[in-house]
Amino acid sequence: MIKSLIVSGAVVTAAALASPASANEFYLNPEFNAAWSGSDFGGSVMDGHVGWQTGAFYIQGGPSWLQPDGGNAEVGFSAKTGVSAPVSEKLDLYSEISFAKYEDIDAGYGLKLGGKFVF
Repeated sequence: MIKSLIVSGAVVTAAALASPASANEFYLNPEFNAAWSGSDFGGSVMDGHVGWQTGAFYIQGGPSWLQPDGGNAEVGFSAKTGVSAPVSEKLDLYSEISFAKYEDIDAGYGLKLGGKFVF
């Protein structure tokens, strides 16, 4: 598992360095998420993503540390890509798809669709 984490980190870094885009289009996105159902804590995830964006499009990925409540921590890989576009002067629509994989857990996928209205 550690080997695949190192390889995935090297691939993301190599892709970032080899891209013809300028440096201001790359970013780091550390993100912590925790989950509860009622008052029961389910666990947490810490992602350490490197990303690239151009205009309304972005893609990011990197190592992900999963800590289920009462379970063993696992290091895996997660990534997401998305787009945002203005529909009118006050309304933006966005979409995002995501993926996460850990050694002892089935791959997880996500889809997010939404809008932001400014008033």
